[in-house]
Amino acid sequence: MLLETESILSIIEEFEKGKPIVMPIYPSAVYEFLKEEEELNIIWRKETGYRYGRWSNPTVRALEKKMAQMERCEDGLCFSSGMGGITATLFAFLSEGGKMLIIKEVYGDTLSFVREFLPRCGVEIYVHSIEERDEIDRRIDEGLDLLYLESPTNPTLRVIDIKNITMKAKAKGIKVVVDNTFATPINQKPRLFGADVIVHSATKYLGGHNDTMGGIVVGSREDISKIWVIRRLFGNLMSPFDAYLILRGIKTLALRVEKQNESAMKLAKWLEKHPKIRKVFYPGLESHPDYEIAKAQMRGFGGMIAFDIDTNADGAAYFMDSLKLIRKAPSLGSVESIATRPAFTSHRNLSKEEKERLGITETLIRLSVGIENVEDLKEDIDRALKDV
Repeated sequence: MLLETESILSIIEEFEKGKPIVMPIYPSAVYEFLKEEEELNIIWRKETGYRYGRWSNPTVRALEKKMAQMERCEDGLCFSSGMGGITATLFAFLSEGGKMLIIKEVYGDTLSFVREFLPRCGVEIYVHSIEERDEIDRRIDEGLDLLYLESPTNPTLRVIDIKNITMKAKAKGIKVVVDNTFATPINQKPRLFGADVIVHSATKYLGGHNDTMGGIVVGSREDISKIWVIRRLFGNLMSPFDAYLILRGIKTLALRVEKQNESAMKLAKWLEKHPKIRKVFYPGLESHPDYEIAKAQMRGFGGMIAFDIDTNADGAAYFMDSLKLIRKAPSLGSVESIATRPAFTSHRNLSKEEKERLGITETLIRLSVGIENVEDLKEDIDRALKDV
């Protein structure tokens, strides 16, 4: 064999004894077949396997199986971002002439996509606040193709009675999708309440360290199969390295979330008594409008808090700039505590009137509680509030 040929031949080591504890990263973009029939069976989905990196990947597949297991679903799919998973799911179940209802209290970019792009595809969109229970029930009774929920919501932490609303929707044959990013499968499993498809921004709690990006969708094999076709055509599969990092993050997910649940509860109670705070939004507080639902539906109340400072927009900006320990960044769910002002970041595209109706004021702070000592977090917040 000549050197030019020898240099390009890969040597794939087989594990004769023992196997890795950590799932390896498989960066291969293509996979070879000893017989053409094997490849054709995968193309026509008669058999499972790997053929091309845009279709699937072994490292990514390990994460898909792990998340399906954690959410008590049959199968899952990974995407390059949370929005990649959300948009593929919607395209899989909606087409021209379809009808969809989405609650208004969802992640800002989700709502923007639904409002701006789906109508171009001939999909009729209904947007209702969680408070408009009668309108939501009426739309369900009239018939929909898909109902999109998020619980707890971003950023005011409203909690939807998933079981109640899903039972009504399922009786009408409506597909129910739930964004479970804020709760994580540690605090809530929507599938147990009847939801069809559960979506996650894996960038947040699942990864947990601000060093990776991805989205995950889980559900029945039939539903996931439909979404897989969209992912294959759109080409937004998660990278093997991101899947590896998220798999590593999931190993400490329960420990992190339990610590964040505990710290967030302590902070929420402390903030509720602070003289410079108008209102605290946290489902674990008895003052929260959905406290009873959250107590019945969630194992823990989560690591997200929102609070409205008794000041003006300039005062809230000064508060943000005065934080030292708590990071200012547009994400959440990591080991570091992170603060942002949703009116200017995640929900900037909503009109002023819409923001006001949803309680997203210019003085509202969304705090993602990390795993730092809670007393240090209190000290940082208290000091930043002193001159506001």
